[in-house]
Parts: sequence; structure tokens; C-alpha cells
Amino acid sequence: MPPKDLILGFDTSAAHCAAALISGDRVLVQKFEPMQKGQAERLVPLLQEVMDEGGSDWSDLSAIGVGIGPGNFTGIRISVSAARGLALALDIPAVGVSGFEAQAYGQKKPVYSIIDAHRNQIYLQKIGENTVAEPQLLAREQKKFLKSEQVVGTSLEDSLPNICLPAFPLAVAIAYLAAKRYRTQQARPAPLYIRAADAAPPRDPAPVILP
Repeated sequence: MPPKDLILGFDTSAAHCAAALISGDRVLVQKFEPMQKGQAERLVPLLQEVMDEGGSDWSDLSAIGVGIGPGNFTGIRISVSAARGLALALDIPAVGVSGFEAQAYGQKKPVYSIIDAHRNQIYLQKIGENTVAEPQLLAREQKKFLKSEQVVGTSLEDSLPNICLPAFPLAVAIAYLAAKRYRTQQARPAPLYIRAADAAPPRDPAPVILP
């Protein structure tokens, strides 16, 4: 019997470093470390730990899945850049997966996927079986229209009685979705930015992530 595809998924789109290694339907290793800062220094060592604990070499990987946001601007760029660099070095596909898709994975569709955008706002996207609406940035008070809808997310549990938690940990869902998609042609992962950056732009332009 041929070996199962080995997929590494990871995410740094919020105050965490998350990673998972899957083989077929099996989750070999998963890690989630809350952190407000330091993702850039922690991500690669964390990925190496996941590979080591899974008893795998980097050359064993079939594909990489990476969270593309929405979320923290710097965090998203850290993981997307790492995924694209690893994919290039290993000559394997890298698949970008949004936080909306990861939360909705394994849920009955259609479902509204919600991510906390802070500043009394939420990110929201409606995901159907074969259709995906454009993501939105809404004020929290606009969540009232969701009270009769199927909702999934990790925030707003206290204010929406019908909200359910994601079926899988974030990095695991990212890896599963990457496993389903990597054999078809995929655009290189790119950050999903819905809201403009908070910080003022520096005098020198930042490095550009190529399309």
C-alpha cells in the first residue's frame, strides 16, 4: 500500500503559533502556543519540533498548508513567507487557507464563519457547500442578524446562542484542506487583508510578497 500524503499545516495569524502534521486522516502531531509576540523567532523551531515528533524528514512532505488570515498583519506575513520559502526549497506545493475556511471545515453548510477583528468589529464570511461569499468587516452590533443562522467561530460565544466551535484545531483544519487541494493548481499563498494596516507606512517601502 502506498504511503499516505504527509502534510504540514501552520498559522501565525493571531496571538499564537500553531502547527500540525497529518498523514491521510491521522493527526500525527499538533501544537498550539499562545503568544503576543515572538512568532517570527518561534515558528521555524516549532515546525522542526513537529517534524521531529512526527518522525519525519522535511523531504517526506507532500505539501504545506498555511493560514493566510484575516488577522494580525505581521503574523500573517510571517507564516505566508515561511510557507512560500519552504515550498520553494522543498519543491512542493504550498496552499493558502483562510481562517474562515479552517473554522468552517467539518461543519454543516451553509455556515457563517466569524473571526474577532477587535476594535468592536468582526470579520465574517458565509461559506456554502460550493459557494463562498466575499468576506466582510462588520461592527459587532451588526451580529444581530446572525441569531437565526448557523455560525462558527471562537469569539462572540457569549452573545450568539447558536454559535458553535470549530470542529478541528486551526492548524489541523489547515492541513486537511491543503491535503484536499494541493494536487490541483493553486496560486501561491498570499495574505488575506480585509482591513487596512494600523501602523503608518515606514519611510522605506516594505519588502513585497510577489504574486
